Amino acid sequence: MRIEADRDRCEGLGMCEAMAPDFFEVGDDGRVVVHEEHPDEEHRQDLTAAVDACPVLALKLRD
Repeated sequence: MRIEADRDRCEGLGMCEAMAPDFFEVGDDGRVVVHEEHPDEEHRQDLTAAVDACPVLALKLRD
């Protein structure tokens, strides 16, 4: 699994960080920072919730 983040689309609303703070952070530039691009499968549920919570659809999970 791989996390993809479209930093150009990101508006820094922080929903991903609220849902999965171990994996996402709103950086100093107001855009998402992905801490672990290839997370373990055991985190899929939390990451799916975080991706689905993004109101501007800036995040994707790829297999």
